Amino acid sequence: MTVVVAGRVLADGTASGSVLALSAPLSLWGGVDAATGVIVDPRHPEAGTSLAGRILALPAARGSSSSSSVLAELLRAGVGPLGIVLGEPDGILAIGAVVARELYGADCPVVLVAGPDYARVAAAPRVAIAAGGLIELPEAGADQLI
Repeated sequence: MTVVVAGRVLADGTASGSVLALSAPLSLWGGVDAATGVIVDPRHPEAGTSLAGRILALPAARGSSSSSSVLAELLRAGVGPLGIVLGEPDGILAIGAVVARELYGADCPVVLVAGPDYARVAAAPRVAIAAGGLIELPEAGADQLI
């Protein structure tokens, strides 16, 4: 059984994969190694974790407008997230995803999901993001892969 959550599209696209739920906001500029996709901010709780090939559940972005260029570079290099689900709106990450799609053909949807629905997505082992911002996740306790 699956549950569908409707999010607000900031950058459209499709993606599915395992969820990497960060416990704290992150700035991609200085917080992530653009060559490897690994969180390098030593103060971040998930320092040392790779964003590559995962759906990133990010409670909020932090910091520089340069995060858009870092996201585009991560996606160009193939070490970025498959998609991003945000708990708070962030136009900077959306710009990076749009630029990466236009320049490099790299698809990384960015979807805003607030409140309890964000918590459900962040707690899911896997999700599928559909065009239009619909996010499919397994019902709590279900052993289904999406």
